[in-house]
Amino acid sequence: MPSPLSADRPAAQPPGRGRVDALITQTRRLTGEVDAVRRDAQGDGSDPQGRWQRALYDLALRQLGDLHAHLAQLRDVPSPAGEAAPAPAAPPAGRRDALIGPVGSAEWNLLTDDALWSAELYRILGRDPAAPPLTLDELPSLVLEEDRRALTAMVTACLVDGRPIDGEFRIVRPDGETRALHMMGEPVVDADGGTCAMWAVLRDVSALRLGRREVSESRDSLRLHRQAARAEHRWAAELRQAEPPPEQGALRLPHSGPRGLDVAALRLPARTGSPLGGDWSDALELSDSETLLSVGGLTGQNPAVTSTMAMLLGALRGMAMAGTHPAQLLTWLNQLLEVDAQPALGSALCCRYLPDRRTLLWARAGHPAPLLFRAGTGRRLAGPDGVPLGTTPGAAYGQAEETLQEGDLLLLHTDGLMSGGGTPADAEDRLLGLAPRLHGTHTAQDCVRLVVQECGESGPADDACLLVARVTAPGRPGTP
Repeated sequence: MPSPLSADRPAAQPPGRGRVDALITQTRRLTGEVDAVRRDAQGDGSDPQGRWQRALYDLALRQLGDLHAHLAQLRDVPSPAGEAAPAPAAPPAGRRDALIGPVGSAEWNLLTDDALWSAELYRILGRDPAAPPLTLDELPSLVLEEDRRALTAMVTACLVDGRPIDGEFRIVRPDGETRALHMMGEPVVDADGGTCAMWAVLRDVSALRLGRREVSESRDSLRLHRQAARAEHRWAAELRQAEPPPEQGALRLPHSGPRGLDVAALRLPARTGSPLGGDWSDALELSDSETLLSVGGLTGQNPAVTSTMAMLLGALRGMAMAGTHPAQLLTWLNQLLEVDAQPALGSALCCRYLPDRRTLLWARAGHPAPLLFRAGTGRRLAGPDGVPLGTTPGAAYGQAEETLQEGDLLLLHTDGLMSGGGTPADAEDRLLGLAPRLHGTHTAQDCVRLVVQECGESGPADDACLLVARVTAPGRPGTP
């Protein structure tokens, strides 16, 4: 049954592959140009200004490499077809600027134990510019305890083994805020080849690390979302396969007593081919040889709707086996939807056939009435209407009674059975127009085939169910 609400907004589309390729090309070109400038600016390492510039070039190249990797992911990992992938939200303008992070510099003289900090490093560390800079021995006092060992290892490797510094650690500022810093540096060697100083460039990468963590978390969330969606679709398909009755063929009722009905049904999936939906048709022979016939549908197409439909169908069967008549069945189904954890709206048509009297008791909740075909003519049964299920708490439903004759044909269907547009009344008129041709059929299954041919090969735009019951002589089943 189609949802009464329509979402006409187009889904957000990812950027075109060609545009991403163009950005990757621009990034590669820019990387090459920055690297060429960096090589031209190489010095002997003795000039603090030159070391500062070289460190900034290295930082720029690192960021360009990250940008290239992110763009490659956008290009090479598109969303699966037919599945809307949640796009990560763009950071605010101020935060985009903050992702670059401020950069400060420092130099520590090992011979005099002096230190020199830039003004920006004071701001990064949140320290008073009037305070003396911290020595290498004092620097770990700002670092989180779990990161001190990593910082000590980097500094020791630089001073003892002459290795460049390239790593991250976290600090706690005087105001209590924790920040992530990226440090790059090198030892300064004197004329005798000994290490006399160490210089470093420190960048605040807190916003960048937060952005990377959000990307990682959103990627993990998206993966779990897709896995859950695939599992739900498999589960819904299995639930549909287990739904009584079979999707095609005659419905063979047990021959425990005089039945007097030849029944066939068919579920027509929507043109999209989705296994999800809330439409059903059902026939059940009851313990007193009477027969329950029902069709109905819930709004929407998702696993929750399919689950609720299965719950309603099970409840409908159980209450009918206990002797509940159609009007009371609909009243209790409406109450079930009121208290269910998954709110839903729907319609239903319930019929109970009494073979001894050839009498049909029926009631409906916002659903098309049964169509009766007799001697080459067709008409819509007259009876009380009822509000759709799930719309009115405490709703009561009326019940109608119809006396049938041998050879009569009952047609029960859900909305959307007839393709080609038009109103539900137009679709009903098309079905009634089949009366002369239905009169020439021999079995209920023949009637189903004829109606399906009239629906068109393309199938309905939405899920639809059809149930046909032909009145036969008591004790004589119809010939499939």
